[in-house]
Amino acid sequence: MAGGDSADVSVCVMSATLRGVEALPITVEVSLSGGIPGIDVIGTRDPSILEARSRVRCAINSAGFEMPRLKVTVNLAPGDVRKSGTAFDLPIAVGILIATRQVNPRIADEALFFGELALDGRVCPGRGEAAYVLLAEKLCGLAVLSDLTELIGPSAERVRLISNLSQLREGLDGLGLAARGTSGQSPLASTPSTDLDFADVVDQEMAKRAMVIAASGRHGMLMVGPPGAGKTMLARRMPGILPPLTEEERAEALLVHSVAGQPIEAIARGVRPFRAPHHSISAGGLVGGGRPVLPGEISLADKGVLFLDELPEFANNVLQSLRQPMEDREVRIVRVDGVYTFPCDFQLVAAANPCPCGHLGDPGYQCTCAPSRVQSYQAKIGGPLMDRIDVVCDVARPSSDKVIKGRVGLGTAEMALMVAEARERADWRRARQDEHDLRDPVASARMGPKALETFETYARRLCLGGRAIARVARVARTVADVEGHDEVATGDLVEALGFRSRNMG
Repeated sequence: MAGGDSADVSVCVMSATLRGVEALPITVEVSLSGGIPGIDVIGTRDPSILEARSRVRCAINSAGFEMPRLKVTVNLAPGDVRKSGTAFDLPIAVGILIATRQVNPRIADEALFFGELALDGRVCPGRGEAAYVLLAEKLCGLAVLSDLTELIGPSAERVRLISNLSQLREGLDGLGLAARGTSGQSPLASTPSTDLDFADVVDQEMAKRAMVIAASGRHGMLMVGPPGAGKTMLARRMPGILPPLTEEERAEALLVHSVAGQPIEAIARGVRPFRAPHHSISAGGLVGGGRPVLPGEISLADKGVLFLDELPEFANNVLQSLRQPMEDREVRIVRVDGVYTFPCDFQLVAAANPCPCGHLGDPGYQCTCAPSRVQSYQAKIGGPLMDRIDVVCDVARPSSDKVIKGRVGLGTAEMALMVAEARERADWRRARQDEHDLRDPVASARMGPKALETFETYARRLCLGGRAIARVARVARTVADVEGHDEVATGDLVEALGFRSRNMG
């Protein structure tokens, strides 16, 4: 059959294409027939898939197989699903080798193939491996992959790795099984370590307190202060005080990063993502898009921290694109060929200078900005977005004496314990509240009579809207959880209101 035999032969090989964070099943149908030798690929595909013809031809010859001197027709079914990427190289090559009887046809039974081929027959790593594994488990429990980290493997019982097309001569039994990790232990068996410690940030105890509250209640946070105050140092240490990733959270974060072609080793160890895009980023880069449609920075920060430094410097349309994802914790990107949905359950941490020169209200420095420039600069963030940031904290320049002496305050371990206890207390309380109270943020906060009266007074004085009232109540409840209070006390409410009353926005 590898020679000039002209008998018609058809073979089906299971593969998949990426759509958002999902892998959709695709059947690669390979047909050999008489005619002018060559490979023709059909079935609603991007032009990039046509390049597979040259790679497959060279890879088959380099791996010691023979390319048939027949017309090869490849159909990617179903035809109404758009396909893209280079992952169809391997299944096309497998289909041709089965059709020409150069490999055992049983290798296509209950197996899903994907991978890009090099010209010398090597199978190269590609993006989206986690999505392919999930689909393979769902469909048939077996996957033949180009490359796989040992920490994705434990979720699949029969994941096999292929590094060169020539390995298919021995069938699937000749392929190695994916490693299942060391010592048979879950990668989440221990808390991930980090070299960044809050103890290194000197004279910022109020900001650390605000970060504990933000992390405990999953509240968005904005730090306002002059350059050099330590805002970036604080933000980069936020993942260290968040609870370790659960199995479900880790799987979702791995999936997003795998589909985006991003490194997954740190997430596989249980480290929460930390994303800090530059303020020149486009709306598509932040929320996702492109062709093929890929997740943006807010989705790459899923289950982790999204840090937006120099917040007023971001384009206004970019900042406003955050509003819906922050509420829904997912982003929906509509294209002609359908709707793509990406998760974006992130902890927002932002930083901003109080004015263009950065020295408004900074002791020892004189602000050179006109009042109109200050107002315009602060208004760049926009009221609707500021209304969704629950904790706004002033970060003053640290004392030079304390910095020189290296005075140590709250450290990461102590702050992480405070966050864990506050979240546990909140989960315990919510499990015992009825559905009506959970829908009513003020009732859910369980304020005492004096605190409730104080809240009504301040709400009228500050002209708080419905969303603002709900968010202040949630922050007050978080403060009470951090303090270990069953009911929100007046002090808890006043502290929550203090995080709200700022001029930014």
